[in-house]
Amino acid sequence: QVFPRFAKAAGAELVFSEPGPEAIAASGAEVAFLALPHGVAAPIARGLLKLGLRVIDLSADFRLRDAGVYEEFYGQAHAAPELLATAVYGLPEWRAEAIRDARLVAAPGCYPTSILLPLLPLLRAGLLDPATLVATSMSGVSGAGRKADLSLLFCECNESVRAYGLPKHRHLSEIEQELSLAADRQVILTFIPHLIPVNSGILTTTTATLREGVAPKAIGQALDAAYANADFVRLLGRGGCADTKNVTRTNFIDIGWQYDPRSGRVLLLSAEDNLGKGAGGQALQCFNLMCGLATTAGLQNF
Repeated sequence: QVFPRFAKAAGAELVFSEPGPEAIAASGAEVAFLALPHGVAAPIARGLLKLGLRVIDLSADFRLRDAGVYEEFYGQAHAAPELLATAVYGLPEWRAEAIRDARLVAAPGCYPTSILLPLLPLLRAGLLDPATLVATSMSGVSGAGRKADLSLLFCECNESVRAYGLPKHRHLSEIEQELSLAADRQVILTFIPHLIPVNSGILTTTTATLREGVAPKAIGQALDAAYANADFVRLLGRGGCADTKNVTRTNFIDIGWQYDPRSGRVLLLSAEDNLGKGAGGQALQCFNLMCGLATTAGLQNF
């Protein structure tokens, strides 16, 4: 009744309830997905872990390694800081082995996924100047969540494009954390997110200057080396322009790139479904790894 398009799907007869950790454990579940607001998820995750369950959390509660950074960006003290050191950042293309063995996985945010996957192989290979990074993203309205909000009403969003969350969107915290780990130095990113009048989908354009002496073809080579065998990363090559129409309602992320010789900058273009690869689909990828299943299980059609 809440989501009629799933009326014939397996599990459609399930009803909503508010079980605590004990009730979830009593059900026989081995893995729990938490799709709760930040601040709410952490104490429930703690309870589930104590009862022996493994947890995949889709909130921001366990994405950051530093409780102080969490408080800075989310405006509240962390409810379970002792668990931060045990959480694995759930980016399957880069943390597969750690995810397989993890008891607590933090599913990445939607914007971070679209920015990190193109950038990580390039920063790890030392191809880009980290001080020159700029990312501009456009997201569908579902990225703001399913809630009553004046700014998200049809008449407010339709025929409108606007930036928001400037200059310090919350997702910057996990993006900069992961970029800094890849570059082995502190990375500061200029990030400009926009809301666009579509249901779902994220298109991100990230630019940076090539390091001196790096040939543009090295960009394509690094992406190929990182993702040639990745189930849900589709490389469009040099000149390829990612399009949200090709990824909505899928778990794919499409990545293309170009080089501007006038400015010496690389242009990285990525598209994903913020509800798929940017959220639930990626969480299911992590589940598959944790349970020894094929990474594509349950994700070919949804």
